[in-house]
Amino acid sequence: MSAGRRGPWTVPNFITLLRLAIIPGFLYCISEGRHAAALGLFLVAGASDGIDGFIARRLDMKSAFGAALDPIADKLMMMSSYVMLSIPSYPGRVHVPPGLTILVISRDFLMMLVALLIILTTNIRNFPPTRIGKTNTVVQIVTILAVLCLDLWKLPRAFATVPFVATAVFTTASGLQYVYLVARRVAEHEKREDGR
Repeated sequence: MSAGRRGPWTVPNFITLLRLAIIPGFLYCISEGRHAAALGLFLVAGASDGIDGFIARRLDMKSAFGAALDPIADKLMMMSSYVMLSIPSYPGRVHVPPGLTILVISRDFLMMLVALLIILTTNIRNFPPTRIGKTNTVVQIVTILAVLCLDLWKLPRAFATVPFVATAVFTTASGLQYVYLVARRVAEHEKREDGR
């Protein structure tokens, strides 16, 4: 059975849905200052992301539903984490700078908006991740982990400062790279269309 025709009720998709279900509990733990539980849930969510992808590839359980659901679950987890951890009133030693949260969310929102517009106006459908984009995702995850660890243990504040700076740099760089690559692909697409 091909990925496009496979039904949505597969083991990887079930794991992804469980990851979505973790988000409210994770946010609740942050708001209540239950730092150990929040860190544990975040690690479980991260592990589930790797597990569902591995199972989908290993057991040939890829599906169109899963291909759409997985990045949505990832983005919801990341965006909600940054928003919650940047609220000054939440009980924690260290908060994500609000400006950094705005940068992260704005970049993702603009990327999704541009992708939607391109899908609606051209036949371009795939947007493969770049090395900078993948690095940016890792750095953003490390930043969340750093803040959660600082809330749980008395570590030097530089433990979060370095990830903050790295996230700002890679978020900006990956956003600019995305704009460049999309503009180039659209230009090549229009050139091919004009040549017909």
